[in-house]
Amino acid sequence: MTFDLTPEQDQLRDAVRALGRRYGHGYFVEKAKAGEHTTELWAEAGRLGYLGVNIPTEYGGGGGGITELAIVCEELAAAGCPLLLLVVSPAIAATVLARHGTEEQRKRHLPGLADGSQKIVFAITEPEAGSNFHRLGTVARRDGDGWLLNGRKCYISGVDEAGHVLVVARTEDSSTGKLKPALFLVPADAAGLTRSKLDMEIVSPENQFLLYLDDVRVPADALLGESLDAGLPALFAGLNPERITVAAMGAGTGRYAIERASEYTATRKVWGGRSIGSHQGVSHPLAHAAVQVELARLMIQKAATLYDAGRDLEAGVAGNMAKYAAGEAAALAVDTAVQALGGAGMTTEYGVATLLGAVRAGRIAPVSREMILNFVAQHVLGQDKSY
Repeated sequence: MTFDLTPEQDQLRDAVRALGRRYGHGYFVEKAKAGEHTTELWAEAGRLGYLGVNIPTEYGGGGGGITELAIVCEELAAAGCPLLLLVVSPAIAATVLARHGTEEQRKRHLPGLADGSQKIVFAITEPEAGSNFHRLGTVARRDGDGWLLNGRKCYISGVDEAGHVLVVARTEDSSTGKLKPALFLVPADAAGLTRSKLDMEIVSPENQFLLYLDDVRVPADALLGESLDAGLPALFAGLNPERITVAAMGAGTGRYAIERASEYTATRKVWGGRSIGSHQGVSHPLAHAAVQVELARLMIQKAATLYDAGRDLEAGVAGNMAKYAAGEAAALAVDTAVQALGGAGMTTEYGVATLLGAVRAGRIAPVSREMILNFVAQHVLGQDKSY
């Protein structure tokens, strides 16, 4: 057992950290408040190969795994630039395509995902079903040589930046008559696909949308994979990378908040010239938050290692635990940082309160802390299913 990164992974961490710090949290907040996107950062990260670290080399990627992509997510977040679309496009969409797409689909989409020139977002969540694919109302029916899609999706990230939407729908199994999940690569400008922006209390340059699919016609090759049988394994292929990279982003955000607070409390002097960080009432909460973030990082490393080794069942448990731990740690770290800075903590200038909405959302999405506890109770502790 080793906790050391390889030399290549160390170099990746240092390089991504340097890139993130050149842009910084001020850039991130400025873009968000202007209603703009982090186009420059995304494009540069793509040119440098960071967006495609987990994509096979034959499609223009770095040939690494989720371990490497988690490093990218964490270090950009630790620089104050937590990019949600890293989770959606390289982690979910690229993994699903690489594992279960047809060769033609991989050749068409993976090079663009690797260099950042293309983004594919993921649409599973629905107003009534949430992310429970057993209850999805979006249905795909055969229409001649193609497919006809109808339904609604909600909380879909970054549709306004994407060329395609990877839509999870239900199709009828001709052998059983039952509905089964299938994934479709739908152009974001397809006729019948409309969107409505959701107003969120989160400072982020990446937007959330309601999607409406009204008789959206797509060709036969829009179906991901060689057949309908690819649907279920393709769907699950994206879940572990999603949880691991979301956790990495949370851990990076926690690191950023603790670093900002520690710099402030080490230099802010009151009451006789002592730094406020010399008082245990200030330093101990920050130290506690730092411990929680580091524990989350260890679980993220374990989950990514298991996933890259092909141990999917174990990675599922570890990935859920990592997401839970990082969500809690990030929320604690940001809240503790705000408190340590006092009134300054609530200002935009000091750059910690701007993350309150994002870390609170991290305890809900993409899977809530309660559902993770249900999962652990059932699959680790052997308890009966509670829902």
